[in-house]
Amino acid sequence: MSDEQEQASREMPRYKCHKEVWALKIKDVILQPAGGHLIVPEDEGYAAFHVSDEYRAMHKPQPGGYYVVYDDGYKSYSPAAAFDSGYMRVEKSALELGAAARAAGPEESY
Repeated sequence: MSDEQEQASREMPRYKCHKEVWALKIKDVILQPAGGHLIVPEDEGYAAFHVSDEYRAMHKPQPGGYYVVYDDGYKSYSPAAAFDSGYMRVEKSALELGAAARAAGPEESY
């Protein structure tokens, strides 16, 4: 076997994901008459939102997969099997919960 063939058949290096992302599981993707598509989240409490034709053409989102947003704002799509095997849901930290409570305003007591 030549060096070139040996290098071509060598297994690529493996990497493990350690980043956090924002994501919503997709219930439906609906074509909009005025252009773009509407993504309907499966998660309760989230409204459907518009994505461009460019996003749809590039990422090809499907029901059951995930709409994903990275720290730098990049928006992507991940099939369910790949997402579920690489990510687990993160609960809000005490710091985030405290900030949300402060933003909601003081509680009234009677």
